[in-house]
Amino acid sequence: MPAQSAIGPAVTAITWTITVAAGVLAPGHLGELTRIVPLELADAVVAENGAGERRLRLLPSRVGIYFVLAMCLFPGTGYLGVWAKLTGALGELGLAVPSSRALRDLRRRLGAGPLKTLFEVLAGPLGLPRTPGVMFGRYRTVAFDGCKSVKVPDTPRNRAWLGKMNAALGVTGYPVIQLMTLCETGTRALIGAAFGTTADGEITWARRLLHLLDESMLVLMDRGFDAGDFLRQVSATKAQFLVRVKCGRRLPVLAHLPDGSFLSLIGGVKVRVIAARVTVTCHDGTSYGDSYQLATTLTDCRAYPAQALITLYHERWEHEIAYLALRHTLLGGRVLRSGDPAGLQQEMWALLALYQALRIAITDAVATIPGTGPDRASYQIAVETAQALVTGARNVADGAGDLAGDIGRAVLARLHPPRRPRVCARRVKSPLSRWNKPPPGKPRNNLRVTKIATAIRHDHTPAATRRQQCLTTARAP
Repeated sequence: MPAQSAIGPAVTAITWTITVAAGVLAPGHLGELTRIVPLELADAVVAENGAGERRLRLLPSRVGIYFVLAMCLFPGTGYLGVWAKLTGALGELGLAVPSSRALRDLRRRLGAGPLKTLFEVLAGPLGLPRTPGVMFGRYRTVAFDGCKSVKVPDTPRNRAWLGKMNAALGVTGYPVIQLMTLCETGTRALIGAAFGTTADGEITWARRLLHLLDESMLVLMDRGFDAGDFLRQVSATKAQFLVRVKCGRRLPVLAHLPDGSFLSLIGGVKVRVIAARVTVTCHDGTSYGDSYQLATTLTDCRAYPAQALITLYHERWEHEIAYLALRHTLLGGRVLRSGDPAGLQQEMWALLALYQALRIAITDAVATIPGTGPDRASYQIAVETAQALVTGARNVADGAGDLAGDIGRAVLARLHPPRRPRVCARRVKSPLSRWNKPPPGKPRNNLRVTKIATAIRHDHTPAATRRQQCLTTARAP
């Protein structure tokens, strides 16, 4: 706690005690997040990857771990500016100010391995079974999803690794990284990640994360993951899945179930298929809807009603919010720094590790108020508070018994209200985006939802075939 002493009738002096490592190791901290990435863990990941030094340097490898993480916490600041953030409150220690070249060499000496190991240590589900939104019955809900909007510098070495994506008028301006993650939907925590070129496709990258699934998980996936081979591999992990299947896809009907669903086979896996029409009515009277065809390995229609599974499927969108926090709240929508693949890999693993560290801080804080959903916590507030604590070198080694900490208290003081039913107009202000214009039939503005109606379809003729039948009937004389 600060010591206060009155100097005058309107002046108060506040003195803080800052505890950091000694000597040249002092800049090796991340403010209060050092509790989640402690000094011992930083030393361990450095040693495991053989990135340590034989003699104590002015820029030790441990300091490099925290410097790279701080780079991601302050994405709009240059090397020297990031160093100033780490050392701004440590002026009395007389620390040397390295050059930009020295900090660049520190990154190269460190490599990507320690940051990858750090992420793998931090990654994993965070929610307890009693945490709201984490469980569906006895299963923990997780989701696969990809992201192709992390831009990187347009250098020859980056283009040689990633190439460029096609666009309406040629190719995109920047190369992008294909990021694939397995996310816990209830807390938006990352269980695993893989990334690389977009040429390999989402399913190729998702296969690298299948080893993280187990029998306690229910995997939510969109239409891009409905390939039979991939679903067979997911089923082989003993995890259950709920995947949206293209409405025009013909699936064999093995048996009809009382709730209107039916049993079928996809990739040799026995699944239950639910076909439904979801209609949303907004407060201004407008309505829109879409047809859904879901396939799941939860074949018991009494234990897992069709309506509950249709509602559950939309929890997959929590993964999109995780990417929103990663790309825009944390990264600020900026292009990554590194001009070569080795630097990009280091930067990406650091970004993912930092994202997860903040999620851990948020989830720990929310857990102090039983019954509070993690989706009510503001990631923006957590990032801003963490930045301030790094600049002040606050709570680096003290207050270990405080579960919430300053980050948690700031988040809890400004929780979002319970989620309101509303439709958000999906539009991206970029001429290269397919969402540049609102999708046909969807509202152009954000509207409050007054009613959501779900109709289970008992006619199991594929949607495309039914449309063709309607056209044929309309054209008949």
